[in-house]
Amino acid sequence: MTQKLFIPGPINIAPEIFTAMSQPMIGHRMKEYAELHGRVTTGLKRLLSTEDRVFLATSSAFGVMEGAVRNLVKGRCANFCNGAFSDKWHDVTRRCGKDADAISVPWGQPITPELVERTLATGKYDSMTMIHNETSTGVMSPLAEIADIMRRYPDVVFIVDTVSSVSALPIPVQALGIDCCIFGVQKALALPPGLAVFTATEKALKRAASVENRGYYFDFMEFSSNDDKNNTPSTPCISLIYGLDCQLQRIFSEGLEARWDRHRLMAEQTRSFVRERGFQLFAPEGYRSLTLTCVENSRGIDLAGLKKRLGERGYAFDDGYGKIKGQTFRIAHMGDLQPAELEEFLAVVDEEL
Repeated sequence: MTQKLFIPGPINIAPEIFTAMSQPMIGHRMKEYAELHGRVTTGLKRLLSTEDRVFLATSSAFGVMEGAVRNLVKGRCANFCNGAFSDKWHDVTRRCGKDADAISVPWGQPITPELVERTLATGKYDSMTMIHNETSTGVMSPLAEIADIMRRYPDVVFIVDTVSSVSALPIPVQALGIDCCIFGVQKALALPPGLAVFTATEKALKRAASVENRGYYFDFMEFSSNDDKNNTPSTPCISLIYGLDCQLQRIFSEGLEARWDRHRLMAEQTRSFVRERGFQLFAPEGYRSLTLTCVENSRGIDLAGLKKRLGERGYAFDDGYGKIKGQTFRIAHMGDLQPAELEEFLAVVDEEL
């Protein structure tokens, strides 16, 4: 049985995307690909409100997250950790042989500007990583306020994962001063997985040029030189890029403001539902994700059983992640999902509860 996905990624894909991805293959060194590539990166710059370089990488987002560490950490990195994926980014940083510290807060809490200020004021770090929207916990850290702090530390490279937030709310990369903004396409962008996007300021490229042992596949210098020709260092996932081209057109047709409003509406819709059923939200007020809701299992529900029953009815449901699996559950409300579809799913959850 094909299940309708209400998990935090991958998520449901519009039929138009699959149609676009079925276009005849072209060579990635042909002018037709250069035209496609240029159109897509131009659209991404519009989406991100930036004139910085925008690169396409055939990988999951974690490939580029590792690449950012290898390219941009020259001295010591502060990995801000508040959930499973930010914890993993610290592990990746260390595995890449970089000096790094995990600046950790409890799962369910945000990274705050005050924490960033205290950490960077030590003068120990030349780079930092953070996840804007920690998917494991449903916590969205205050990116704009953190960006204000980062302006006081111009020598620190600002690296941000926006995997599960980009396109669901405004993330003006250039105005925020993000040196490297990273995301995959299988969450709020509502595409199949396999393509990652990242940006790079001139500051980031200058740092990368000074770092040894960057590797090849994610070498920012290779991406930069190929970007001059509207191309990629290695063979790209052309079909997915056709899909991204189509999706960007669909997003702009809907209107960015309308897309942002729809995500906010669905977040409020979900939060109201779980509260009315006697559950508590895992993230604190003011730091709750707009793309998924993480809920404390305060009623002691058999979440594995609920997941099984919903699956039998054609819905994919998530019963928590990592060390809070079973203690929490997550409902995704992102991408091209419409409020009426979410209402239908919540009604089924209500019946099973």
